[in-house]
Amino acid sequence: MALRLSRIVSCSVLLVLSNFAYALVPAAASQTCQAHLRASHSAGSLEQRQSAMQTELLAYTQLAEETLAMRARAISLYTYLQDKMKRSEPFSGRDMQRLNDGSAELLGQRAALLQIAQSHECWLNVETPSERAEADLRTAGISMSLSAALLLYDNYLTAISLYRDNAALRNQLNQSDNLLARKSGELNAIAESFTSADKRRRVRRGITWYEQVRAQGASTLEGHAYALQLIEQSPSLKMVRTASAVRYFGRHVELFGLITLDSVRGVGRESSNLSSLVFGNTVGLVETRRGKLDKRPEVQARLAQRLIAGDILLEKTPFRLTDNFIPGHWGHAAIWVGTEGELRDLGIWEHPQVRPYQQQVREGRGVVEALRSGVEMNTASHFLNVDDVAVLHHAALTGAERARLVLQSLSHVGKAYDFNFDVESTDRIFCSKLVYLVYGDLNWPTSRMLGRVTISPDNVAQRSIGNGPLEVSLLYHDGVEVAAEEARRRMEVFVQPRQTAQLSSKPR
Repeated sequence: MALRLSRIVSCSVLLVLSNFAYALVPAAASQTCQAHLRASHSAGSLEQRQSAMQTELLAYTQLAEETLAMRARAISLYTYLQDKMKRSEPFSGRDMQRLNDGSAELLGQRAALLQIAQSHECWLNVETPSERAEADLRTAGISMSLSAALLLYDNYLTAISLYRDNAALRNQLNQSDNLLARKSGELNAIAESFTSADKRRRVRRGITWYEQVRAQGASTLEGHAYALQLIEQSPSLKMVRTASAVRYFGRHVELFGLITLDSVRGVGRESSNLSSLVFGNTVGLVETRRGKLDKRPEVQARLAQRLIAGDILLEKTPFRLTDNFIPGHWGHAAIWVGTEGELRDLGIWEHPQVRPYQQQVREGRGVVEALRSGVEMNTASHFLNVDDVAVLHHAALTGAERARLVLQSLSHVGKAYDFNFDVESTDRIFCSKLVYLVYGDLNWPTSRMLGRVTISPDNVAQRSIGNGPLEVSLLYHDGVEVAAEEARRRMEVFVQPRQTAQLSSKPR
């Protein structure tokens, strides 16, 4: 599976957060937790222990993003393999390699998530400290563990069960493979774990704790708010809290009176509703609603009127999970590579770099953007599932320079997502890094994160204020177009130069 780790996602993860009875925590899990707490959270000053928790939260945020990216690729690969089976076509060697590589990555990711899910569970067994800073450490740790448990549960529901329900794929993934460190019957064992009432009780215990403390909100530790968002927007939160029984029926799992798996598998671009939560194609980029600019023909027409090949697109989606941990106003950046007519006018329609993407351009897929699943081409209408959008235009560019921007943008299509958010590399891309690399001659503001140089969508927008070379050729805010004469001033309100210490782009 060309996934990024997590495929056979296990409900063993549900081995992590208990529900009602303290005594139900398995001895092995309790020992894992106690050992972690002794090593990382028992010694040293409060500041040192806060620093240790901060490091764990940031590492978990990256792991969670990789998990969500894998989930999208798992569903995409399943759809591709299923289509081949419907046509009675055999899997190629490349197909089998993708399937096996993905399962190997999953096992590594699953182990990491399971360890996180277990690492703070035993804090549920002790009284919360009265001192606020100490209590915040406990809350952040338990939130991270509960989030990891629900994340793996979500993965099983939305992606892994697809493979378990398909006999051919199930047989392949149940085969042992010493090279891949995959045990015989592993997928079946995970499915059995998913149905465990004991594990479900343990998760409910974590949920009961969460419901008691949720009103307190997040601490000041970076990454804590992200973990809380993952919990709150997890489909499993409602299911585990509500369902009284889980049974496996071969073709699907049914949670009585609540949901069937068939209703949560959103494999297309459009989202399907589940208990007031929406799964997009990334399946895990949870949306609480659609964007205010979504499916508005007049906005699509206005955008098409203003876009010029090489322009930069910015967007804000306050209703999406990931927008909550992106620093600043803007949450995502992309580049418009143009229409067939524009590329012909620029003299590059038959260029070797353009030729492989001619069909996508003809289909209107002129937005090049880095998503969790990698750098891809999408339509402007797809991009407009947002509340705010801005078009930044570099008016001083010549036609030759604009052609170079288009070719540079297309050269990154197909690259993997950069979860390290490091602008000083070119093999992997995140959204604002795409702009950084394509517009290499601009002096972009940057910041440092975990020792790496990075750039945020707000950093990109900063070059459109003051004496910056970019002009704001179109701006919508909260679903309403901002008058042209007000656009730059409004951008100045949105974007003020700031140092960024968090993740610098939204992996949609």
